[in-house]
Amino acid sequence: MMDSILITGGARSGKSSLAQQLALESGGPVLFVATAEAGDEEMHRRIEQHRKQRPASWRTLEATTHIGSQVLKVVGEAKTVVIDCITLLVNNVFLKYGGPTGDKIDAARIEEAVVAEINELIQCIDQTGASFIMVTNEVGLGLVPANEIGRLYRDLLGRANQMLARRADRVYLMVAGLPLLIKPASVF
Repeated sequence: MMDSILITGGARSGKSSLAQQLALESGGPVLFVATAEAGDEEMHRRIEQHRKQRPASWRTLEATTHIGSQVLKVVGEAKTVVIDCITLLVNNVFLKYGGPTGDKIDAARIEEAVVAEINELIQCIDQTGASFIMVTNEVGLGLVPANEIGRLYRDLLGRANQMLARRADRVYLMVAGLPLLIKPASVF
């Protein structure tokens, strides 16, 4: 059965591990979509560690933006598509239109680009016969960022997460390695 799952939570809460576990349990071919770029040595090491943790049989698509259209081109026989992660996808779009220093922020243009990116992904989910497992960070639980660029990023990731959560059949919040099913909501 085609299913879309959004997994959110804080850093190192177990989101990626749950996504991989669910993908393994699906039993079919998996396409893993990696949105990270190795901008420095530490990030390069993280990416390599993640590669080693994935089964060798999984195909990998490295895509920093326009992942919906790229997945449509290569999904093939994949029964499950794992996207890890939406947090970096929004960051990639943000940097493409906002610049790394934030000196010249066109907030409206960045928001338009993020919404278009997420809509493209939702259309992809609707057009394929695969299940989707998407990983994202929940960044709205902490302090309000001290600068405009930080607040804009937090707000745009929050909007992207809301859009995907509305589309998702299931949403999990990860807390200390424990998944809490929040959609569909439990009825008492």
